[in-house]
Amino acid sequence: MSGLDSKIIAITGASSGIGAATALELANRGAAVVLGARRTDRLDALVARIRAEGGRAEPLDVDVTDRADLDRLVALAVDRFGRLDVLVANAGVARIAPVADLDVDDWDQMIDVNVRGVLHGIAAALPVFREQGRGHLVTTVSTSGLKIVPSQAVYAGTKNAVRTVLEALRQESTDGVLRTTSISPGFVRTELVDHVQDPEQRQQAQQTMAELGISPDAVARAIAFAVEQPDDVEIGDLTIRPTKQG
Repeated sequence: MSGLDSKIIAITGASSGIGAATALELANRGAAVVLGARRTDRLDALVARIRAEGGRAEPLDVDVTDRADLDRLVALAVDRFGRLDVLVANAGVARIAPVADLDVDDWDQMIDVNVRGVLHGIAAALPVFREQGRGHLVTTVSTSGLKIVPSQAVYAGTKNAVRTVLEALRQESTDGVLRTTSISPGFVRTELVDHVQDPEQRQQAQQTMAELGISPDAVARAIAFAVEQPDDVEIGDLTIRPTKQG
């Protein structure tokens, strides 16, 4: 028996990278997963794989910048499985550029997805958790918020904003109902940097990712570790990165 047996877990950004790896890891350990993402072709393929391996999974087209989509994700979990135990707010985007480049559209996108997307998830899940008497919020933040470097100011700012919100929410929720966990991955082999606009910066980021990046499976195992703890144990923060990352 696993500490994840019978848990109902919703995941955003589930179609690739850390989200997809987490879906597979949790489903393999006995959890039912409700998966949200915009790329429904990938999402459907992931759900088909989980089901073929004997797991339980439900897909939903979700854009985290749309509050109603998060409401629908939580409602799907409750309607299909009777409750929601965990929300993994994983969806995120990264745009790398010096602040002086004034890429305001990219700033807006990072704020909308990385910050508002998490807040939308909290707004959708928290009333359900309160009504149930228990629940767990897990967010994927970043080591970029722990070690501030040039060209990642706004990205790191969005991740630290989420870290701050979760810590405040933790302090507001010491009645034993809610657990919160922030996961800070370092370089992980995902598509996160593939959409960097500047070709030179994109190539450099992709090269670093290829040379240093660890598998998304490693982050998925860290998330599983936090989620499978007993209800009276909270893993507040986990940092997971390559041993060679500076």
